[in-house]
Amino acid sequence: MQALAPYIEIARIDHWFKNLFMVLGILLAVFHDPELATEWSSVTNILIGVFATCIVASSNYVINELLDAPTDREHPTKKNRPIPSGRCKSHLVIVEWLLLGAAGNGIAFWLNTPFGFSALALWVMGVIYNVKPLRSKELPYLDVISESINNPLRLLLGWYALVPDLFPPTSLLLSYWMIGAYFMAMKRLAEYRFIGDPAVAASYRRSFAHYDESRLLVSIMFYATLCAFFGSIFMVRYKIELILFMPFVAGFCAYYMKLGLKPNSPVQNPEHLYKEKGFVTYGILSFVLFVLLMFGRVDALHELFEVMPSNAPVWWIW
Repeated sequence: MQALAPYIEIARIDHWFKNLFMVLGILLAVFHDPELATEWSSVTNILIGVFATCIVASSNYVINELLDAPTDREHPTKKNRPIPSGRCKSHLVIVEWLLLGAAGNGIAFWLNTPFGFSALALWVMGVIYNVKPLRSKELPYLDVISESINNPLRLLLGWYALVPDLFPPTSLLLSYWMIGAYFMAMKRLAEYRFIGDPAVAASYRRSFAHYDESRLLVSIMFYATLCAFFGSIFMVRYKIELILFMPFVAGFCAYYMKLGLKPNSPVQNPEHLYKEKGFVTYGILSFVLFVLLMFGRVDALHELFEVMPSNAPVWWIW
């Protein structure tokens, strides 16, 4: 077990929480077909789907750890990871990457074909992000865009686990992509500020040779604006009640930025954000409000904005 521990560590099981981004796809599927919420097969499909996604994600984390090792040795804390510190053998890491990828994608295609192709796309994006000659993580702006596309891919995975024969709304996919880009750009800003030396930052990550604080802040504003734009299209077309949710989205983004601007920001390692009790509480309350608005109807809003209500069944009407 002591010998296996470093190989388990590079699979980053503690990062599996990121697959919570599948929840929006699951909720959207139930919004489309409420009967899915009463079928036991839905629970089975969700569990299988989440497990397959976690395995595929771990495959991506493994190759990321291997190919980032040379630059991680330049980072103040990442130099202590298993591969930069010499606790893993490279050929075994490659075997682990391939086995996890094959297992995760195999389970995904067993569930259904659209889910399988979505999982495969998640794995391929891991290759594009990490492996030369593409290695998009070294290219400014493209590093954020190519990493954050995992957000809409996870939405697709949640959706296809329950609804394999339809494509979800494109506007929501694009909005989800842009909020992911916002999170990723905030992480880049937090990393840049933590390193504190532009030359050291550039030796750690090539894209930092182009970035500075002002450019990162401008890109953060750009991604947040696009997220709101595409999200508004979804609201007007499908669920105008979500307009009441927008101030909470703005508050969530502001809270995240506040954390991102702290010295040694926790945003550098999102898996540790659970320690921010206020942020977690705010996120949970916002999620509850989102669900209530998604499955409710406020007639006054439809009259005010002259929008017809959707045909989806609702839990409550006001």
